[in-house]
Amino acid sequence: MSAVRIEIGNGVGTVVMDRPDRHNAFDEHVIAELTAGFARLGADDSVRAVVLRGAGKSFSAGADLDWMRRMAAYDEAANLADAKALAALMRTIDTLPKPTVALVHGAAYGGGVGLVACCDIAIATEAAAFSLSEVKLGLIPAVISPYVVRAIGARAARRYFLTAERFDAVEARRLGLVHELVSGDGLEEAARQVLAALRGNGPAAVRAAKDLVAAVAGKAPAEVEDDCARRIAAIRAGDEGKEGVAAFLEKRKPSWLA
Repeated sequence: MSAVRIEIGNGVGTVVMDRPDRHNAFDEHVIAELTAGFARLGADDSVRAVVLRGAGKSFSAGADLDWMRRMAAYDEAANLADAKALAALMRTIDTLPKPTVALVHGAAYGGGVGLVACCDIAIATEAAAFSLSEVKLGLIPAVISPYVVRAIGARAARRYFLTAERFDAVEARRLGLVHELVSGDGLEEAARQVLAALRGNGPAAVRAAKDLVAAVAGKAPAEVEDDCARRIAAIRAGDEGKEGVAAFLEKRKPSWLA
């Protein structure tokens, strides 16, 4: 039985981690299914945005205990291959050519925090709880660290990587891990609003804007000045850019909304 469900409708692809009895903890099989699911949706031209969520009481409790037991018996080479598979999942989500939205409820622990950090937009319920719990097990959050540190900053990472403290949704928002908090029954409406906003924009422009953030983050303006100029010139000269400006001037809907 598949541990991941893929649903497509109204231009939105939804990836559902579907192991509620295990709080959507993941193992090597779930990682492979998630990676394949996101890659499939990223290549589907009918999909404008991708939502990630968990079934049951939790978003994701991180690594599955049985998987951890198996990993304990692996040699270093097998552990390296296993870690690279998780790294590929994180990279696939992070670089997906579609906007990604994490809807977080319940527990998001360990690798579950990494999944949230890889998504472009994260919305959580006020009751959601987070923890980078790896050091409690004598491990480190290595594979997810580039994404989590980028989201919350090095200073906060020093605390939460080292203490494995649990923190609440208010703290997650303060740190920048999530963008918005909603009541327990507010996730659907919040998702609807964000997805409507995304669908109102030019698909190629959204992809280019996501790539732009990755290209300029952490760099001095002078380093990226020429690249940024080339990017906007290419967009202006492209079909979608021309259509968007023409639609605005002619006071009509652009083709992607018609």
